[in-house]
Amino acid sequence: VQLQASGGGLVQAGDSLRLSCGASGRTFKRSAMGWFRQAPGKEREFVAGISRNGGGTKYADSVKGRFTISRDNDKNAVYLQMNSLKPEDTAVYYCAADRNAILSNIPDLPHTYEDWGQGTQVTVSS
Repeated sequence: VQLQASGGGLVQAGDSLRLSCGASGRTFKRSAMGWFRQAPGKEREFVAGISRNGGGTKYADSVKGRFTISRDNDKNAVYLQMNSLKPEDTAVYYCAADRNAILSNIPDLPHTYEDWGQGTQVTVSS
């Protein structure tokens, strides 16, 4: 799966952003999808994930209640709606695909995902 993330930008604390990730390839519908982020000097961390059919989602504790992941299998796309943004959300955000996920599984470890997008920068000012 080839992935292209977009939608990042510079916003103020409390604002919202919607990230999009377009996918090409026939395996998108069979892939669990995840969003990760990496801040300078920090390891890449799991943000949110969604199962193959969209029936299940998982979130990092730090974003629960503020971020929402969704997917549109007809459009080969996955989205991350980010509300009430905080300065600590500043990072490069990556979408990723796990082509070998079983139906309901939502992995949260980076090494589980085979395909990665190029990343989109999100900067939240205080």
